[in-house]
Amino acid sequence: MSLKKTLTIAGSDASGGAGLEADLKAFEEHNTYGMAAVTVIATMDPDNNWAHGVHTLPIDVLKAQLKTAFSTGIDALKTGMLSTEEVIQTTGEAIKASGVQNVVIDPVMVCKGEDEVLNPGTVDAMITYLLPNALVTTPNLFEAGQLAGTGTPKTIEELKVAAEKIVALGAKNVVIKGGRALQTDKAVDLFYDGSDFYLLETEKVDTPYNHGAGCTFAASITANLANGLSVKEAIFEAKEFVAAGIKHGWKLNEFVGPVYHGAKPRLGAPEVIINKI
Repeated sequence: MSLKKTLTIAGSDASGGAGLEADLKAFEEHNTYGMAAVTVIATMDPDNNWAHGVHTLPIDVLKAQLKTAFSTGIDALKTGMLSTEEVIQTTGEAIKASGVQNVVIDPVMVCKGEDEVLNPGTVDAMITYLLPNALVTTPNLFEAGQLAGTGTPKTIEELKVAAEKIVALGAKNVVIKGGRALQTDKAVDLFYDGSDFYLLETEKVDTPYNHGAGCTFAASITANLANGLSVKEAIFEAKEFVAAGIKHGWKLNEFVGPVYHGAKPRLGAPEVIINKI
């Protein structure tokens, strides 16, 4: 037996719902062999309303992990929380040197529940060192606005403008995750391949249990690319996978609830409507 090898370069979520823990769950559910290079450890304080702490690992430790993982021959990789400009530069340069083509950049800028960029300088560093390596990038609305320099998009037309600007920065494909935040009837994401726009729509799920959804979506795309799917096929399946995970999200404690990574193969997936616009 041989499995395709997938790598996440991301933070560790001590609660297990997001970050590399979510990525590895998604990799496994897509029948790939997952590896992780840890950039930061994110902690949450139950005595302070689940306040986040972000603890960056030494850069030499990151370099050693990347050397180990890339020596195995990676079929596809994704990035997650990269907390400093040095971490971003180190990661981007390592990806470029590796020659891996199936690269998914999830440009994580904040922790769930926060609304400020983790480190303002990281946006420029992402544009310089990450986007040119990206076969696919998966920003949420806030992240798309930061990368595009447009401010957070609020309409489909504004999503299209932001997507065009992000592709112009070097990413070959972009999926902007609108989810429940847009004032639309459906939960909407916009996929742009540099030529055509597609809307990916599912029913909105009224649930607070969606921790790790963004990580899971990007990891699913990564695994699908490793398994030989086209970019379009990889994104469409990932939308089904994460929509199922959100629909069947569950309560971890009084503060948070993660998506259920095993939902699609065990419980089925909600309908995803795809329209070229």
